Amino acid sequence: MLRNREFRQFAVLFFLIAAAAVTLGFAINRLAGILAIASASAFGTTFFAFTKARYKSIAQISDQIDLVLHNADRLYIGESDEGELSILQSEITKMTLRIREQNDALKKEKEHLANSLADIAHQLRTPLTSVNIILSLLENNPDENKRKALIRETKKLFVQMDWLLTSLLKLSRLDAGIVAFKSEQIDMNTLISSALHPFLISMELHNIALQIDVPEGIIIQCDSGWLSEAIQNILKNCIESAGENGKIEIVCENNPLFTEIAIHDSGAGFGKEDLPCLFDRFYRGKNPNATGYGIGLALCKMIIIRQGGTITAKNHPQGGAIFSVRFPK
Repeated sequence: MLRNREFRQFAVLFFLIAAAAVTLGFAINRLAGILAIASASAFGTTFFAFTKARYKSIAQISDQIDLVLHNADRLYIGESDEGELSILQSEITKMTLRIREQNDALKKEKEHLANSLADIAHQLRTPLTSVNIILSLLENNPDENKRKALIRETKKLFVQMDWLLTSLLKLSRLDAGIVAFKSEQIDMNTLISSALHPFLISMELHNIALQIDVPEGIIIQCDSGWLSEAIQNILKNCIESAGENGKIEIVCENNPLFTEIAIHDSGAGFGKEDLPCLFDRFYRGKNPNATGYGIGLALCKMIIIRQGGTITAKNHPQGGAIFSVRFPK
């Protein structure tokens, strides 16, 4: 306690007052002097014991804080009687628990980042390996037709890598919360037409039938550019699933509770084990022949959720898969 300036100052002041009181007491008579000594001793002893107990409690709190700063597994601060020290203990406990929660969250984010980087490296390694193989074949292949075919395959792989990197960049921007979504009124038919436009030629080449049932006059409040991209990712998945001579059906429903866009394909649907993980990042399904990188649906879900919507996917009773996107009113 003596290392504390305030306590030293009080001790000196108390000693001076006690000495003056004892001197004055003996000046009056001997009994008064003895009474002054006894009173000063009793008061000093009581104050010393009380102060020592309070400093001991403060020291315990300090030790616990030091343990927290050194990543102790648990924090314990004993109960105190009502008063300022008890309030201090309560506030410190809240603060340390909040710090612990934030540290746990940071650890999880670091683990997620490390896993994501590993997945990204793996996803990029596959097309890069293919490109290296094709370049080796190009170098040793004198056949002009085969060389052109290999070059086309190389361009295709570069397009895939460009899409992968672009999608990963969008995911990282969404994760960081730096995307500012616009809020504008968009006609549903305009939105569906915009999302479908890049796939029309491909669908025609693969003889995929398209059926659209979107009533006129349905307006949705959203960022048309981002939502159109989300719907395109769903359509891409459905077109790949439908395959040759397949069918895609787009139905829109509007009621007082929500506006829903349902996209149904005529493909094989989902395996039971895949349904819980469809929107997980880098999940490609249990099928070893599955194509894609497992990013499109994860990006799609994040875009829709960030705009206040929900997305679900399940097997349609009549076969195939159905994706439902809902925006509450």
